[in-house]
Amino acid sequence: MKQPEPESFWSGVIKSMGLVFGDVGTSPIYTLTVIFTLTKPTYDNVLGILSLVVWTLTILVTVEYAWLATSLSSKGQGGASVLREILLSHLKSGRAIAFAGFLTFMGVSLLLGDGVITPAISILSAVEGMLIIPGMENLTQTTLIVIAAAITITLFVFQSRGSDRIAAAFGPIMLIWFSILALSGLASLLTMPDIIKVVNPWYAIKFFQHHGFAAFFVLSEVILCATGGEALYADMGHLGRKPILRAWCFVFVALVVNYMGQGVFAIQHPEAKHYLFGMVQNQASFLYIPFLLLTVVATIIASQSIISGVFSIVYQGITTRLMPLMKIDYTSRKLQSQIYIGAVNWALMISVIFIMIIFQKSSNLAAAYGMAVTGSMTITSLMMIMIFSHTTKWKVPIALTVCLIDFIYLASTFTKLPHGAYWSLIIASVPFLIMLIFTKGQKKLFRRLMPLDMKTFLISYEQVYGKGKNIAGSALFFTHQGTVIPPYIVHCILGSNIIYENNIFISITRTEDPFGVETRYQQNFGSGLHLLDIKAGYMAVIDIEKKLDENGIKEKIIFYGVEDIATKNPIWHVFSVIKKLSPNFVQFHKLPAKKLHGVVTRVEM
Repeated sequence: MKQPEPESFWSGVIKSMGLVFGDVGTSPIYTLTVIFTLTKPTYDNVLGILSLVVWTLTILVTVEYAWLATSLSSKGQGGASVLREILLSHLKSGRAIAFAGFLTFMGVSLLLGDGVITPAISILSAVEGMLIIPGMENLTQTTLIVIAAAITITLFVFQSRGSDRIAAAFGPIMLIWFSILALSGLASLLTMPDIIKVVNPWYAIKFFQHHGFAAFFVLSEVILCATGGEALYADMGHLGRKPILRAWCFVFVALVVNYMGQGVFAIQHPEAKHYLFGMVQNQASFLYIPFLLLTVVATIIASQSIISGVFSIVYQGITTRLMPLMKIDYTSRKLQSQIYIGAVNWALMISVIFIMIIFQKSSNLAAAYGMAVTGSMTITSLMMIMIFSHTTKWKVPIALTVCLIDFIYLASTFTKLPHGAYWSLIIASVPFLIMLIFTKGQKKLFRRLMPLDMKTFLISYEQVYGKGKNIAGSALFFTHQGTVIPPYIVHCILGSNIIYENNIFISITRTEDPFGVETRYQQNFGSGLHLLDIKAGYMAVIDIEKKLDENGIKEKIIFYGVEDIATKNPIWHVFSVIKKLSPNFVQFHKLPAKKLHGVVTRVEM
């Protein structure tokens, strides 16, 4: 996997717009439209809500992610798993380590849940813009859902072909999108210039004073403006910190100006049903259909970024052994970081279409949206507090303040539970339970298998090898750790006397760094016994056959272990099913099938 090369100033900014800001950049399509279904767009209400939007973008995106989170990285990488690695390097207490692991599971699960709802609301809200086209006002919601589902299916079907060929166009298209957002917002803003005073947080405070607890409900919809903010940190490894922060300066201004423009339009046209679409049609009706098509393309790009992000999160979970192995294809000849995971792709597609059918309208989806986003933000801020308390202590009060605000927003989203927000929790609970059962099951399985240490194994190995009844050629055996011998090797060599002239033990260890692959080949560690130790970053892709060729290893047969789990415990039965459904180690690494020989070990759990 190639590390990101330094970008020129504008190249990095434009690429960031296409890869990072699609989600937060398409939130103006629905945010204010949804908010003003809860409260009337009076002059004072608009000022208060716009002030909330501006300061939400400032605190939860600019301060939390653009400043605090991006200052924490591992070899330029960001995300929940990176925060976990940084945190584990500072923690000593077993309980603290377990808590960090729990937060990581929660953070990853919520991000994956977000990966289902975000494409659904973005695509559906864009398609609903057709209702403003003259002659199409009477389109049924079923028709709109069918169109949105068709776009979704097309998007997911093309995932297996890779996005590198069209990804180059994402940045320029999103640059046009943000430019039009800024221009349309500015044109509307100039009709009421005093709207700019919403940058004063007093109007947000005044809104709460006037509306009391009702403002708390509104807050749960205001968070929609910050959805996708976590991508600033999660996608940092693709482009680097500087290009993303430079692009955010432009994106932030474009979003704020557009929200202000929509606010002015809402005051002037309180009867409007869709503020962004209504504002553009009011300004230039002859350009509305091209703008609508651009909106659909922008939501597809935003959804593509989310899908690619989900693939990266799952791959990272696989390599760090938080998730079971899955079949992975590499869709780019240039960059191995562009991957395709079929099981995840189709599960996502079915989930997105299911959510569209369940909620019917983007406004209904918005009523359920936000819990996963605010939950992920809260977990990020909690982990940052723990890290800063060990490193940059002066940032702790700032992180605490951000965390408190995150908690307030998270609490506000609980008011959405009766309106379908529980779907966020249901969706996130699936990967959470899989990770929990898989990691616990793997630990228990390892203990049950009772592997031998290398020293004890070598004593018996030398006796068997010394008999001289060895098979010609080389055999490969895979171990999780170079110094620990799994039962299938003991059964093969010591139990069944299946021993070759050359026996090569291969161990693969994932390091805390994201990139890099190092190999160390120890020949004649014992009589006819050689060790190949491969150390690779948690985001690196390993070509095992290439590594074998580099070290002059020509294998005749490849042995691998298969566990046949017998259990009456329902939880371990689920673990057993997960193990059976997921590809085994050699399938994952695409080793030649004709040379493979599986050795079954029965295990009671």
